[in-house]
Amino acid sequence: MSHYKPYPAYKQSGIEWIGEVPNHWEILPFFTVAKELSRSNKGMIESKVLSLSYGRIIPKRESENLGLVPESYETYQIVEPGEIVFRFTDLQNDKNSLRSAQVKERGIITSAYLAAKAANINETYLAWLMRAYDHCKVFYALGGGLRQSLKYSDVKRLPVVVPPLVEQCRSVRLIDRETARIDTLIAKKTQFIELLAKKRQALITHAVSKGLNPNAKMRESGVEWIGEVPEHWNVVQIRHVAILGSGHTPSRSRPDWWENCHIPWFTLADIWQVRREGRRYVFETEETVSDLGIANSSATVHPAGSVMLSRTASVGFPAIMGCDMATSQDFAVWRCGKRLHNEFLYLALLGMKQELSRLMIGSTHKTIYMPDIEAFRMPLPSIDEQKTIVEYVDYETKRIDRLAKLTTTSIDLLKKRRSALITAAVTGQIDLRESA
Repeated sequence: MSHYKPYPAYKQSGIEWIGEVPNHWEILPFFTVAKELSRSNKGMIESKVLSLSYGRIIPKRESENLGLVPESYETYQIVEPGEIVFRFTDLQNDKNSLRSAQVKERGIITSAYLAAKAANINETYLAWLMRAYDHCKVFYALGGGLRQSLKYSDVKRLPVVVPPLVEQCRSVRLIDRETARIDTLIAKKTQFIELLAKKRQALITHAVSKGLNPNAKMRESGVEWIGEVPEHWNVVQIRHVAILGSGHTPSRSRPDWWENCHIPWFTLADIWQVRREGRRYVFETEETVSDLGIANSSATVHPAGSVMLSRTASVGFPAIMGCDMATSQDFAVWRCGKRLHNEFLYLALLGMKQELSRLMIGSTHKTIYMPDIEAFRMPLPSIDEQKTIVEYVDYETKRIDRLAKLTTTSIDLLKKRRSALITAAVTGQIDLRESA
């Protein structure tokens, strides 16, 4: 934004987070520019259900409405295009969500949200101004202490900065144009990251099922997800080259089993390490169990180097134990024998992604059952070839991961630039009278 100039003269706004504003701008209470709305949907006047999501008002998918009977929508409120919806609930527990958005189509939205209509101000300018308030966490400050929600009466005297109408319109044109351009860039970069993820997955699957020699003679494996394998490879059930085990939860009704706990116990509460962070080796767990708990349950302490796979809820995420640890019943665990390198097994489980999806059972709470896991088959090259494949995949995936990380960083910078542009335009930090 360095090519934009500031206004020639400023004054103190009296608003701490804004500071100075252009001399000719007004500071007005919120109720003078936004009127509270309350249009009842009694009698089911409207049926299109809207939702506030990531700073946008969007139609709710039908799958998200399951369990709601039509009569429940009578308590919703009707909103029209151009109006603004605020979600002033759960302020203390959720400090990340965007709290406001402009309505783009007529529909109904929960009456737990505040709906407002612009008055004596450009409606889109007001929407962008509220987005700046959102970015600067103004609403959270109003919900300080134990207050979890706000009403119109709580924000009606909130000071807002109001430039002349012609400047409001210019700000809107600039913000609309520049945010659209930034959003297009973000969409392209997001798509690129998705392509990198697909390339990464394909690389792993190809390496563990086809090897690294493009000229190797191939034969059918007889396993759908594997397809052809090099002629000199074996295809085996994993349980024939690794000891399969699982985990358990010691009874919570025996508090004495949960005293003097010191054994790492990997549960679904720890799966974020693998799912979000992408860690191959895990060392720490949220909970620990005791020797007494292990002795009086089906839980087992698996040795460091064992490979585990989540099989319930967050299904299909492998990891290698960095130290001796137990797991809950939500994991299958293999202790590799001499013919199987644990990091090759880890990669093979990653390569089985489509196969694991096929084996999941359940609608909301998905599971892969142990009999299916016992039947898992995988390619098995020699130990030396397994190690070579692991080294190759590590090198190639690290290159892909570095590129994805750089792209993610550039997306974060674009989002910050977008927020900064909106805030600068609606608070008078830049003079747009000759620019937009």
